[in-house]
Amino acid sequence: MTAARRGPIDPRLLRRSPAARAHIAVTSAMGIVTAATVIVGAVMIATILAEVVTDPAARSLHAQGGHIAVLAAAVGVRVVATVLGDRYAHRASDEVIAQLRDAGLRAATDPAQTTPRTLHRMRGELITTLTTGLDALGPYLTSFVPALVLSATVTPAVIVVMALTDLTSSIVVIVTLPLIPVFMILIGLMTRERTRARLDATAAQGAQMLDLVAGIGTLRALHRASEPVGRVAALGQRSRRSTMAALRIAFLSGSVLELLATLCVALVAVGVGLRLVFGDMSLQAGVLALILAPEVYLPLRSVGAQFHNSEAGRAAADDVLDLIDTPSVRMTAPSTEATAQAAGVEVRDVGVVDRDGWAPRHLDAHCAPGTVTVLTGPNGSGKTTALEVIAGLVEPAEGVVRTAGEVAWLAEPPVMVPGTVAENLALFGTRSDDTITRTAAAVGFDTVLAEIGGLEARIGNGGAGLSAGQRQRLALTRVLASPAPVLLLDEPTAHLDAGSEATVMRAVRARAREGATVIVVSHRPAVLAAADTVVDLGVDSRGRVDA
Repeated sequence: MTAARRGPIDPRLLRRSPAARAHIAVTSAMGIVTAATVIVGAVMIATILAEVVTDPAARSLHAQGGHIAVLAAAVGVRVVATVLGDRYAHRASDEVIAQLRDAGLRAATDPAQTTPRTLHRMRGELITTLTTGLDALGPYLTSFVPALVLSATVTPAVIVVMALTDLTSSIVVIVTLPLIPVFMILIGLMTRERTRARLDATAAQGAQMLDLVAGIGTLRALHRASEPVGRVAALGQRSRRSTMAALRIAFLSGSVLELLATLCVALVAVGVGLRLVFGDMSLQAGVLALILAPEVYLPLRSVGAQFHNSEAGRAAADDVLDLIDTPSVRMTAPSTEATAQAAGVEVRDVGVVDRDGWAPRHLDAHCAPGTVTVLTGPNGSGKTTALEVIAGLVEPAEGVVRTAGEVAWLAEPPVMVPGTVAENLALFGTRSDDTITRTAAAVGFDTVLAEIGGLEARIGNGGAGLSAGQRQRLALTRVLASPAPVLLLDEPTAHLDAGSEATVMRAVRARAREGATVIVVSHRPAVLAAADTVVDLGVDSRGRVDA
C-alpha cells in the first residue's frame, strides 16, 4: 500500500478519529498558553537583568520582587501546561490508535471493501500495519504534533515581540528561519524512502513468517522444513539494513539541524553585541532579543527532531486510512447466477486478473450433478481462484458462472474455529447424525474421534490440538456431510498417505453418486484417476479430458 502525502497532519485522520480532533484542539490551546508564558518570562528576565546592571537601586530582592513573582508565575504556568499537555497527548494517542485499528480491522474484514483474495494477499502487510505499525503512531501524536503546533503559535508570536523590541534582530531571524524548514524537507524526502523501505521489509518478513507457520506441517511432512531458512534470513538482513539506514539519516539530520539553529542564533547574538558596544540599542532590548532568538528556532528544531520518530507511524496511518477510504467493491458484471434447476455448475469463459496477470483465463467447464470434476495444473495457474469464483468469493474480470444452489467449500488449509469438534462439523449444516457417523467412518475420522475423546473434544484456533491429517479428515467430514448440492474441495487429500487417500476418494465418489456436483483441485494421480472430467489449467483453460 502506498499513500499520497497530504501535509504534516492528514485531514483524513481528523475526519476518521474524534480523538485526533480533540487532541489538536487541546494541543493548540496549550500552544497558545506556552507562547504567552515564553514571552512573559523573557520580558521579565530581560527587565531584571537590565535593571540590575544599570540601576544600583534595583539590585535587591525587594526591588525585583514583582518581576520575580511574574517570572515564577510564567514558569509555573508553562510547566503545568507542558505536563498536562503531555499527559493528555499520551491518552489521546492511545485513543486515536485504537480508533484507527478498529476502523482498519472493520475495513479489512468488510467484503464490500476487501475481497477475501485481496485480504489473503495483503495479510502480512495488514498484520504489520495494524499492530506494530500503528503503535509507532504514538511518537507522532505525542511529540511531532505538539512541536508542530508550537511552531505555529510560539514562533510567530516571538517574532512579533522581537520586531516590536528590536527590528534588526527580527529581520535576521525572518531571513534565516526558512533555512531550517528547507533542510527539514530535504532530509525528510530521504527519510521517507528509508522509512517506507523499513516498513515494507517488516511486512514482507511478517508475511513470510505467516506462510512458514501455516505451511510448517506440510514442509515437515515433505522433509523440507529447513528450506525457508535462507529466505527468512535474507528478509531479516533486509530489515536490518533498512532500519540502520533510517537511523543513520536520523542521527545525521539531527546534528545538521542543531548546527544550523546554533549558527542562526549566533548571527543574532553578534548583531546584538556590536550594537550594544556602540550604544545603538538598550540593554533590555538586547537581552530580550538574545533570550527570544533561541525560542524562535526551538519549535522547528523539535519538529525536525521528532520527524524521524514519527515517520514510521505516519506511514502506517496512511496505509490504514487508504484501506478505510477504499471504495466499496461494485459488481460490474454478473459473476455467479444461481438457478433452481439441477444443472450443476457451468463456467463460461471465466478470467481473473491480478497483479501477476491472468489466472485463470478463458476457463470453460461444465460440472454435472453426480460427477467429479478435477481442476489441475501447475502452481499459479488459477485452480484455487477458480473455486473462489464458483463460490462467489471472487469477482471475475470476464465470463460468468452458473451454480445449482448452496456451496460447501473445503479450503486449503481447512478453516477451523475455536470450540468443540461438533461445533466445527456443524458450520455447513448436516443432513443427520447418522450421516456424520457414516461420513466420519468413510474418511477415517472415526478413529480420530476415538483418539481425541469424541465430538465434544475442544480444539483451538486453526485446529490447534489436531495434527494436519486429523484437521483434514475433520474438514472432509464436514463438507461431505453437508446438504449443499455443490462441493468444492481444494486439495482434499493433502497430508494423507496413499491408503487414506484412496479411502477419501471412495467417499468423494459416493457423495457424487448421491447427486452432488463435486469439483476438486488437485494434481495427485489418485485424485485424477477418480475424476469423471479433468480440466487442465496449465495446458489450456479450455482443455478438458473425460475420464
